[in-house]
Formats: sequence, structure tokens, C-alpha cells
Amino acid sequence: MTLPIVAYGAPILRQVAQDISPDYPQLEKLIEDMWETMYASNGVGLAAPQINRAIRLFVVDSAQIFANQDDDEDGGYADAPGVKKVFINAHIKQLDGEEWAYNEGCLSIPKIREDVKRPEEVVLEYVDENFQPHTETFVGLTARIIQHEYDHIEGKLFIDYLKPLRRKMLQGKLNDISKGKIRMDYKMMYAK
Repeated sequence: MTLPIVAYGAPILRQVAQDISPDYPQLEKLIEDMWETMYASNGVGLAAPQINRAIRLFVVDSAQIFANQDDDEDGGYADAPGVKKVFINAHIKQLDGEEWAYNEGCLSIPKIREDVKRPEEVVLEYVDENFQPHTETFVGLTARIIQHEYDHIEGKLFIDYLKPLRRKMLQGKLNDISKGKIRMDYKMMYAK
């Protein structure tokens, strides 16, 4: 089932999410719905707070970025061909490498894209959908998407990385999003 995406301005997007246990109600269905919602919204990642759940869960599919490119056209990203994974109870252990800028967007902040600098590598400790523990290092676009989704479970948004003047310039658009004065081709839930 496709779920509505929570729009900028909703308090849940600013909450630090909670770890969950293997007996979380209908977890398998929730993960399935998150994949469906992410793909229906043309996203490459989706965090549980974006579907109104304050839990430490996000899904990432960076493989779709590389899927439509020729074999010799990986864009120079070290993470080609990407990953498709579920991350539960994730915690960043280390950030490494040079910070690099990339034009990011967010399903919860539609029609706004900005350059954001992030480290090129992230070491993440998490459990998968079967609650098997992992500690993995991710690089390139995959690392960026993971950091973006991880921010959601920490109550942060990509616009928090912008300089104050740039944020001030975007405030009118942000207000319009929070008031529901924007229409998207995917379902959205606006702050009341």
C-alpha cells in the first residue's frame, strides 16, 4: 500500500526516532509499504518519520541510479552498482573522507533542491529486516543517501546544512509546503 509522505512542517520530522524490537507490529508489511511508497514517489530512500512513524527504520535503493546507465557509465562513483537494503536501528559509527557537494532533494520537501556537502564515506551499524546485525562501510552516492535518510531518524533535514541566508531565501517555499500549498503526483500529509 502506498502511504502518504509527511510534508515539511510536521513535528515528527524533527523528532529523534526510537529503536525497535523484532516484535514491532506488522514490521514486514510496513517495510513492504515503504518500498512501494518510495518507488511510487520516485525516491531512492525513505525513512519511517516520512511516513509518520518515529522509529529508526529506513530503506535505500541506490542501485536504481546505476541500473539505467551503460556499464562504462558509472559516473565515476565508487559505489556502483549501488545497494538495495533495509536499515533498522541504525547508528553511525564513523564519517570519513572529503566532504563533497551534491544537489539533494527530499520527498518531504518537494520542489526544493540544494547543494549539500557530506563526507564521502559512512560506517554504519544496523540490523536488517531479519534483525541480523551488520557493521558496513558505504561510499559515494550510497553513503550520501544513507546519511540523508539517517538524518531523518535523527530529526534533521537536508535544509539544515544550508547557510542561514539561503534558508531565509527559501522560507516562503517552505511555508507553502507546510501549509499544503503545493501539489505533488504522490500522496502527501500536511501539518495541521
